Amino acid sequence: MISTLLSIIKIVFLLGLLIGIHETGHFLVAKLCKVKVNEFAIGFGPTIWKKQKNNTEYELRLIPLGGFVRMEGEEERSEEEGSFSKASIPKRIAIVAAGAIVNIVFAIIVYFILFATMIEIPDNTFTSKITLSATETGEFVFTTIDGLRMLFTGQTSTAQLIGPVGISEVVAQTQGIKEFIYMLAVISISLGVTNLIPFPPLDGGKILLLIIEAIRKKPLKEETEIKIQLLGFAILIVLALVVTYQDIIKIIH
Repeated sequence: MISTLLSIIKIVFLLGLLIGIHETGHFLVAKLCKVKVNEFAIGFGPTIWKKQKNNTEYELRLIPLGGFVRMEGEEERSEEEGSFSKASIPKRIAIVAAGAIVNIVFAIIVYFILFATMIEIPDNTFTSKITLSATETGEFVFTTIDGLRMLFTGQTSTAQLIGPVGISEVVAQTQGIKEFIYMLAVISISLGVTNLIPFPPLDGGKILLLIIEAIRKKPLKEETEIKIQLLGFAILIVLALVVTYQDIIKIIH
């Protein structure tokens, strides 16, 4: 019973923290770019606390698995001052990319803490550890990208993918703080890199649409963009169901 409870706490903490960090990246860059954020929530489900400040409603919700940022003019184009859709393309790209970038930077920080406190590295306690942290992160980023490349080119199958259920199983099986912190960094990188895939409605897909807008010197029709996002979302849902099914089969066997 205690072991099960501990596993649940580890899973909720890790996934909630990483998705929350991701959304905070979007939020902070949106604020820096003077884009109006109507709502910034940590967690999902029923609201247990909220506060209105500077045109933004801050919320804490019951289920601590992530969060979301709702910007003016993001889902439906708006002519209001501070609208996301009225911001320059570089600013919009920065806002969209911020979540993934923050996840990758966070992984570097986590690796540094891991190397600084738990792994002995001779010669120069500080420069070597920063270099090693960046190198470790870079290697895993390229490994993740290569894995995705192999998937999309048919060199590997969806059976090799791990979804939320598989990730939760791996996190639950971590032994000690060192393994848990390592998984924190690994999953943070995976979340960041995966979100940059140029496939709507992922952040990378949104960036791709913004690049197309820059090339065309005008946005796609709003109806067309919505259809692209919905189609991509439907494909991702199907993929998620397939991966989840495979994760469950692997756990059972």
